[in-house]
Amino acid sequence: MSKMMKIIGGVAIINIVARLFGFAREMAISNQYGASATADAIITAYTIPNFIYLVVGGALTTAFISVYHSTRTDKALFVRKSFTTVLVAAVAITAILMIFTDSILHLFFKDMTAEKFALTRTLYLWMMPSSIILVLSTWMSGVMNVNGKFNLSSLAVLLYNASFVGIAVVLTSYFGPESYGIGALVGALLMGVFLYVGLRKSKLYSLKPSFAMSVDTKRLWVIALPILFGGASLQFYAVIHRIVAGEFGDGTIAAVNYASKLTGFPQAIMMTAVTTVIYPLLSKKEGEGDMDTIRALYKKGMLYLVALLVPATMIAYFFADPLVRLVFGYGEMTEKDILLTVSLFRVFTLSMFFLAANTYITRFYYAKANSMVPVIFSLISVFAINLGVIYLMIDSHGASAIAYGTVISAAVNFVMLAIYARVKWKL
Repeated sequence: MSKMMKIIGGVAIINIVARLFGFAREMAISNQYGASATADAIITAYTIPNFIYLVVGGALTTAFISVYHSTRTDKALFVRKSFTTVLVAAVAITAILMIFTDSILHLFFKDMTAEKFALTRTLYLWMMPSSIILVLSTWMSGVMNVNGKFNLSSLAVLLYNASFVGIAVVLTSYFGPESYGIGALVGALLMGVFLYVGLRKSKLYSLKPSFAMSVDTKRLWVIALPILFGGASLQFYAVIHRIVAGEFGDGTIAAVNYASKLTGFPQAIMMTAVTTVIYPLLSKKEGEGDMDTIRALYKKGMLYLVALLVPATMIAYFFADPLVRLVFGYGEMTEKDILLTVSLFRVFTLSMFFLAANTYITRFYYAKANSMVPVIFSLISVFAINLGVIYLMIDSHGASAIAYGTVISAAVNFVMLAIYARVKWKL
């Protein structure tokens, strides 16, 4: 077995456990609140903080890795400046989103009763501060990964998911649904502290803030902004899910969330394991101009994704009913809730490979400092094709139109990315 496969395998195992704890959170919500207005409120409140975590954290970290491998200045100073940039950006964005809480919730989630809005608002205010720590944690994980410490960054995600669900479940009897807000905040704090201590013990770099601007700091933003917009368009799948599902009444948001999270389990594990290990190496080889190795990495990674996700898709599709019942079919989940989740999950499974492959291929665009093309393709896929499919099919297929929109738009995005990469770089 190659060294890369051993590393990917180790990261995958940790990610499986981390994702299992992430599922435990969704399972706990379904067990305690089923597909109800309360479950909708918990899921809705977490949508925007999670959006910031994945989009802002992901963009700045990806840009950091790209610049890190190509910078010709002192890496220790660049790390300090990058840390300061990420910290300021995370605090500023989070502060704005908290100041305008009511306006933002009303803008994105319109069809809520006064009671549902009040609970969502309370949970949102608990969860939103965690965005700062989660963005910083993503960046610290990037620092770990470029130095070959993949397991430590993966363990941090495991700690976050485990503490989130553990705290939420333990405190539910005392605080009710608000326990999920407390769990989100405390879990993020534990994750951030864990990574910070890991960095200090590894004696890699100092995180003393440095506010001086440099050419590399500007390059970081030049690379990060297009990635941010591209990531935002992809993460808008989740936001669109919440908005459209809200039109179907209480419980549909929860059912869509349960189905999409169950779908995301295998593809996220495989995609995360492959990209966590391959992307830092890819950026290094791009800096060296080693196109032969880059093409070999591209083909190897795609083969891994096909070998892992095509069988996973087939199993999930044909065993959708027993899988949903196994994961969510107990507690407050009614038979109606289960059947709705099964119908959504069966369609969502068809997007597994495409969503993972899109993320994977996009990393090659980023390594080549070509971040605008994926943004354009993402905008076309998410806001034109996805929304178009949803509203063309919503009358005939109901809530399942949300899943069909994701599948078709993800497939089209994959085709555009693959063809362009083939023509442009012979990948």
